[in-house]
Amino acid sequence: MWLNNKQVTDSAIYLYRASLLSSCPNHIVIDNLFDQAKLDDVMRVLQQPHYWQTQKHTYSALYVDNAQWQKTSNDQRFVQRDVWQPEAVSSNKVSSKIAQDFLSFLRGDEFMSVLSRIFNVPLTDMNVANPDINTNYFRLGATDFVEQHADDSPGREVCMLLYLNKAWNNNAGGELVFIGQDDEPISIAPLYNRCVLFDPSSKGSEHWVQTLNTEYADNYRYNVTSWYWSE
Repeated sequence: MWLNNKQVTDSAIYLYRASLLSSCPNHIVIDNLFDQAKLDDVMRVLQQPHYWQTQKHTYSALYVDNAQWQKTSNDQRFVQRDVWQPEAVSSNKVSSKIAQDFLSFLRGDEFMSVLSRIFNVPLTDMNVANPDINTNYFRLGATDFVEQHADDSPGREVCMLLYLNKAWNNNAGGELVFIGQDDEPISIAPLYNRCVLFDPSSKGSEHWVQTLNTEYADNYRYNVTSWYWSE
């Protein structure tokens, strides 16, 4: 229902895996992986402003409050962005259902099976304490940032980024940048229905997000981030 079946045939999976293994970092970019009409419905939910709350991380602590944030030097602040929190708006549970359904799909057997085939590793939430917090929507505004960091963690096999930005201007910024190798970073534009999958333990997988250009300050950069573990 959610997947574009043309993008998950056996031959497509074979090509994804070959591309994954030959790249540094081990990553692939898949455009139009999901049903676009259904993503359009999701975006209508995400564009409602009352679902969002600012999230801040430092290199030494995640989910810091404003008091901690103010005590932290600028070079130790690595994430400031908005996170989707539909549970904070009890009167809108029905209208947010399709967006929640998509997050559930991304942690369901069908999609995790696709990822398992691409990465040739069994993925499961069996030993994940709170799977739901590992798949969510985020947005970046002109004053937000995601600085260089690594997503590697024991047992974490796959990181997924899905971009939800229609008619994204090439000059707006917001590119995902992998450090890559030999001083040749890899830059990926956050285009609508573009999915980036990567092995967070592979060489060159440290990454950051280019800040948004101020002339596009009224625009948000939307994405889904999801992390997956093996047994």
